[in-house]
Amino acid sequence: MAVDAAAALVFGRLFDRIGISALTFAVLLSSLFAPLVFFGNGWGALLGMTLWGMSMGAQESILKAAVAGLVPADKRGSAYGIFNTGYGLSWFLGSLAMGILYDRSITGLVVFSVALQLAALPVLFLVKKRLPVADDRPNSRQ
Repeated sequence: MAVDAAAALVFGRLFDRIGISALTFAVLLSSLFAPLVFFGNGWGALLGMTLWGMSMGAQESILKAAVAGLVPADKRGSAYGIFNTGYGLSWFLGSLAMGILYDRSITGLVVFSVALQLAALPVLFLVKKRLPVADDRPNSRQ
């Protein structure tokens, strides 16, 4: 939780400076957690858990700010509801799949984890591409 809290501050500030591109860095970092946790030694597992905490802090700070920047103020309540529903369902389904994989193949679990995390990159690039350059940063609309 301490890593999560510190990362939320760092990634929140990074988002304020460079916009949604900050998530790219977070995704790349978090994609390393599963190999380190499951295939690493004790230090590797500790580093993997640290990366997991960093990714959680990045998601908790940036994703909400990104939704706010993408949606008009009068639609944010609905947008947060839709976003959190999709996020929660995806988290549940991913956890279910990872639990099944954990019983069958640790290697399969790691590959699944890394693949899904890296699959977020094209989505981020599409979102960034659809935003005008000035609108990629939340403070640029003032």
